[in-house]
Amino acid sequence: MTALLEHLRSHNTPARLLAALRALVRTDFLWLVFLAALSGVLAGLCVAAMTQATLLAHHLIAPGIGRLSGLATVSPWRVLCVPVAGGLLLGWWQRRLNQQKRRRPVDPIEANALHGGRMSLADSLVVAGQTVLSNGCGASLGLEAGFSQMGSAIASRIGRLLRLHRADVRLLVGCGAAGAIGAAFDAPLAGAFYAFELIIGSYAFTLLAPVASATLCALAVARLTGASLPAVTVASPDTIPPLAWPLLIILGIACAHAGIVLMKSAARAETLFRQLLKQDWLRPALGGLLVGGLALISPSVLSSGHMAMRARLVSPPGMELALELLCLKVLATVLSIGAGFRGGLFFASLYLGVLVGAVFAGLIAPFAPLPLSLCTVAGMGALATAVIGAPLTMILLALETTHSVGMTASVALAAIAASLTVRRSFGYTFATWRFHLRGENIRSGVDVGWLRALTVAHMMRTETDSLPADERVETARTALAGRMPRHIVLHDAHNHYQGMVDTTRLMSINAVPEHPLSSLAEARFETLSPETCMADAVAAFERTGRPALAVVDGTGRVLGLLSERYVLRRHAEELERIRRDLAGEKHIRYTPAPRSGTGSGPHP
Repeated sequence: MTALLEHLRSHNTPARLLAALRALVRTDFLWLVFLAALSGVLAGLCVAAMTQATLLAHHLIAPGIGRLSGLATVSPWRVLCVPVAGGLLLGWWQRRLNQQKRRRPVDPIEANALHGGRMSLADSLVVAGQTVLSNGCGASLGLEAGFSQMGSAIASRIGRLLRLHRADVRLLVGCGAAGAIGAAFDAPLAGAFYAFELIIGSYAFTLLAPVASATLCALAVARLTGASLPAVTVASPDTIPPLAWPLLIILGIACAHAGIVLMKSAARAETLFRQLLKQDWLRPALGGLLVGGLALISPSVLSSGHMAMRARLVSPPGMELALELLCLKVLATVLSIGAGFRGGLFFASLYLGVLVGAVFAGLIAPFAPLPLSLCTVAGMGALATAVIGAPLTMILLALETTHSVGMTASVALAAIAASLTVRRSFGYTFATWRFHLRGENIRSGVDVGWLRALTVAHMMRTETDSLPADERVETARTALAGRMPRHIVLHDAHNHYQGMVDTTRLMSINAVPEHPLSSLAEARFETLSPETCMADAVAAFERTGRPALAVVDGTGRVLGLLSERYVLRRHAEELERIRRDLAGEKHIRYTPAPRSGTGSGPHP
């Protein structure tokens, strides 16, 4: 055995195997599908492991009972002590991370949008661990953030280990997230379109095979390990009255505004906690105490609310009870986020949508009674669409969860109404809203990182035609005779930028030969820095109206010249590359048509 290991090391066998696999993936798309399926298997294992760890933690609050939100009663001292203890542990953990000056973890959307799919596996393990701790101690947040983080990070690690192309790594990140969400909700179609709408940012038929493979493999692992819950069947109404359609649009608009209130309230709660407690490590403990107090009123506020959602779908509550549960769950969720607990709003938004639908059905019952099940399922899809921002994903999730295909049109109408309302009145989802608060302008997982990576320093021309600003016009004409550059950069004795001169102005009869070149100078204060990204460079050309701008450093020293024509050409080339990646054209293998039987040459 020792001799075998020494032989493998001496011949660098692992590196050769990776190189061979990399070559296979780059030449045959089926191997990329295989890697996607492997990512799905690993994502399913992560979902199963995190779910079991969370259930073990739930036993601290309710011994012998699995999921917290489905409880009818809880022990007062347990429901107060366990969230506080979990909050203290989380606060201590986060404080240690801050002392180590760890970088902020990158989530799958941000990774695909800005970093070409690159994610840190170590940082993702921290996110997953904090998510399990938060949910396990009863914080009113879901596990889906940790699920998708781990699934995507493992897939990203596979892609980076094989040194795949940027587009392939981004695709694998989407496959990992698709597998995690599909396994978590037992909804393969919803998991696949979660990746298309949020992580990858586009749908292409060539990408369906790897994403679907990852989702199905993750779902199989979750079912084999017992991580999935039994199916829920909601009875579809026999008929949907014509008046239901406009009312469903109103329900979608109401869910949209409820989602906006939830997202804004979470941001304001974070600010309020920072103002109340300067010691950041104590904030989760205070949040845990407040959430535990709300759980004394109704245990359904604990954890993600997944079991409570399933119970309310099967047996919808009356309007008064639904309104009470809605207010309690919103308050618990906002407090959990504001206090610094880790988790997402995916699970919570589904439960809140069911409650909003029940309240809506009760309000309109005296005027236009609608089936209660119709309102709850439509509300679930609409509010989740408003918060998460993936309408097709949420439509499929609502239908796969409830097995109510007869309500497809109703759920779609409410979800579309919610999506349009949020886009017109707010413009953000929960993920993009948090990016906005950090100063990032990210709308989806569509790759925009190349705009920041391609800077002026990479595009500028360092060899410029430059002359001293005090040079006379007549002398400059003589020096440039026989080669007329389009632009002349002027500088002083210390090579500091003094403006630009267009050669048409230099050769104009209006230019006085005895005057210095500085008399013809333009764009004295309009320059670019080498760190400027392509997007800002394009904006600078549009703002100034100049065909070219000088590139200077912080001291004003001339470094080069950049023309608008070259920037726009590079911009068009990158956009075309991104379009091909999104359309999946790089994976299409074209084969020539066979020759005709008469030997007349290939078909056109």
